Amino acid sequence: MREKTIQVFTEHEEEFVSLLIGVGMRRTVAMALVFLINTKEATSRDIERGTDLRQPEVSLAIKYMADQGWISYKDIPSEWKGRPARNYSLAKTVPEIMSAIEKQLKSEANHQLTLLKKMREFL
Repeated sequence: MREKTIQVFTEHEEEFVSLLIGVGMRRTVAMALVFLINTKEATSRDIERGTDLRQPEVSLAIKYMADQGWISYKDIPSEWKGRPARNYSLAKTVPEIMSAIEKQLKSEANHQLTLLKKMREFL
């Protein structure tokens, strides 16, 4: 049997997750993102164990981050038959990801303000 270390969140990392959730990011994405920020690379199973998320939640979070261009992956050939595992890592730096989040939030805020202005026109 192999021995493997499982990383868990520190108080500081949990606070970072809370801040990401506070600006509107889904909890699962925030947890997976913070986990990947603090590890060089990880399999989806590592993310599951380190974040205490279920496999479908991790898969959806990974898909969202991949769609955003935030993560990349490389296939790891399996020792046995079957599907190869994937190692995920950040494709962008943390400041680049934070800039993308900021840009998205500004766009959403501007859209909300535009809707509010249109609502005032009806009064």
